Amino acid sequence: MIKTFFSSLRIIFYLFILVLVYVFYLSRDLPSLERLETFDPAMLSTLYDRNGEVIGEFYIQKRVFVDIEDMPNHLKNAAIASEDKRFYSHWGVDLQSFFRAVVVNVSSMSFRQGFSTLSQQLARNLYKEVGFKDSITRKLKEMITAIQIERTYTKDEILEMYLNTVHFGHGTYGAESAAKRFFNKNASDLTIGESAMLIGLLPSPANYSPLRNLNKAIGRRSIVLKLMYNQDFISYQEYMEHNSIVPDNIYYEIPKGKAPYFAEHVRRILEQQDEQLGINIYQDGLKIHTTLDYRLQKIAEDSVMQTLKKNQDEFNRQLFADKDKFSQLAYLSIFDADSVKMMLNGQVELYEELRKELLVQCAFIALDTKTGEILAMIGGRSDYPDEFNRATQALRQPGSVFKPYIYTAAIDNNYPVTTQLLNQPVALYRNNAKGEREKWTPGNYDKSTGGLTTLREGLQRSLNLISVRMVQELVPPRQVKDIAQRMQISSPIRAVDSIALGTSEVRPIEIVASYSTFANKGIYSSPMAITRIEDKYGRIIKEYSIDQKEVLSPETAYMVTNLLQSVVDSGTGGSLRWKYKFRHPAGGKTGTTQNLSDAWFVGFTPNITAGVWYGIDEYSVSLGDGQYGGVAALPAWALFMKNAHKELNIPKDRFEMPDGVVEIEIDSDTKQLPTSRTKNLEKEFFLRSNVPQ
Repeated sequence: MIKTFFSSLRIIFYLFILVLVYVFYLSRDLPSLERLETFDPAMLSTLYDRNGEVIGEFYIQKRVFVDIEDMPNHLKNAAIASEDKRFYSHWGVDLQSFFRAVVVNVSSMSFRQGFSTLSQQLARNLYKEVGFKDSITRKLKEMITAIQIERTYTKDEILEMYLNTVHFGHGTYGAESAAKRFFNKNASDLTIGESAMLIGLLPSPANYSPLRNLNKAIGRRSIVLKLMYNQDFISYQEYMEHNSIVPDNIYYEIPKGKAPYFAEHVRRILEQQDEQLGINIYQDGLKIHTTLDYRLQKIAEDSVMQTLKKNQDEFNRQLFADKDKFSQLAYLSIFDADSVKMMLNGQVELYEELRKELLVQCAFIALDTKTGEILAMIGGRSDYPDEFNRATQALRQPGSVFKPYIYTAAIDNNYPVTTQLLNQPVALYRNNAKGEREKWTPGNYDKSTGGLTTLREGLQRSLNLISVRMVQELVPPRQVKDIAQRMQISSPIRAVDSIALGTSEVRPIEIVASYSTFANKGIYSSPMAITRIEDKYGRIIKEYSIDQKEVLSPETAYMVTNLLQSVVDSGTGGSLRWKYKFRHPAGGKTGTTQNLSDAWFVGFTPNITAGVWYGIDEYSVSLGDGQYGGVAALPAWALFMKNAHKELNIPKDRFEMPDGVVEIEIDSDTKQLPTSRTKNLEKEFFLRSNVPQ
């Protein structure tokens, strides 16, 4: 008997030694606790506007880390009740659950009962990060790691790590991201029922997602609530109340960024700098503070889309009236005409194949005149979003929006704005589509002609013939190109006579930034989107500063500003005053290209510079007869500027006149100093260097 007893002891001892050796063997390639200490799961980076409003996110796994103190108690209690009811009493492995699972699984010869504690699940998440595959060996390693975790961390720290790493489905990791995804709220604002529904997802997020099967999700919520009641985490009244609620606040749509085209612009900037800054915008949990003002972004979207609808309606009206054009552009040999009409009228979604030729598109950008900070950006339609940002990427002919550069070159060459040219047709030569040189006789958009016309009147009325004569008689194309490049137009400009009519393509953002130079005393400010980047702990990685340089003299800049003021006060942009009642001092220019393919309005006040463009992505398709810049584009600019200045309570600041500019009275007829024969007087601005003698 004694011999048998000692033999049994030896066997038990050898088994114990064998187990210790095996545990030691398994422990060799366990993730170190330093790995857990530095456990740094991929976290989303957040974009903020200038006032701290969240406007976008970058992520691969959507995860936001929150402190345990910021999680509601009922969320923590739901996790414990459902996943590990003896969480606060075990030491990493719940032996009671373990032996019960062994008995159930062995007796059934299948895996029916689990026994993972929260600590084991946390260890499992760590193993997934390491990349180990599922196996019995890994399960044993998981248990060993769970024990080490329990020896190293407090229960609250373990619960915090668990709730921040667990997967809730639909690409969301952690309670905060799940609360945002399913209920569009912070985790701290979750109700008892919402917390129970989220925790109920954990065994199988794909099966119990309320987005896929609300009834199953409600059933799982009921189970979790019952467990919470049985374990005295909630009262019977709370159990009955939350168990009876049919959730009506499930957020089925994927939350979209508040300024998607701007966010994409920021993403492209950061992807060019990530190696230099040592950051990963998709995983590092960065806080990216931007220049955008979401208040103005909303105003811009309302203004642009309201005008776009009118432009699309007019395009549709003319298209439907031209049966041949409609048949060609709508591919009526393939698609049904009535269906296409319904699509264009917004009743159903337009086929992707037809969007390039049938959708009126838009671009808008607003900058701080003094700093170049981007305040609002729209790169295309919100109802048909795509990855192409027309505000920063589209190359379109500017038409008459380019004319101020011609006038800038003339003023920079000391020509007074009273210089007179003949408003009569003139022949030009240009290369046609085949590359052949052909004769071209441009005209004014209203078909008018006239006699001697001042530069001021030429720009005020947007007379093409005056611009052409300026290029032929005052400032050659090479000088105009130099001025445009000096004012930071980086797109290639062709130094040919047709430069007078803005035939070289530009990007909206560069021409808007360039225009701000006029209102900012000749100082160009590079468009700025980001102010600073912080890591997830709030430490500053990089601060961005304003990039400025003087490209025009203050005198030249003021003279062109004054010319552009006359455009909006009494010229082609006059409806800004009499129709839209915008009273702030402002300058601007309408723009229309050949075949009415593009409609522009770009302008500024002392505080905001903005530009709007409308057109069809397929350049050969016209917006329609009568869709000039002053008709199709100016309304959006006017609505934005009026409401933006009101929203920000901007005073009616005047443009500051430099010492090198004077205002004097001249003879209205001769444009010279008054004489005894002068009948009518008018005031005009001159550089001191070219005041009439």
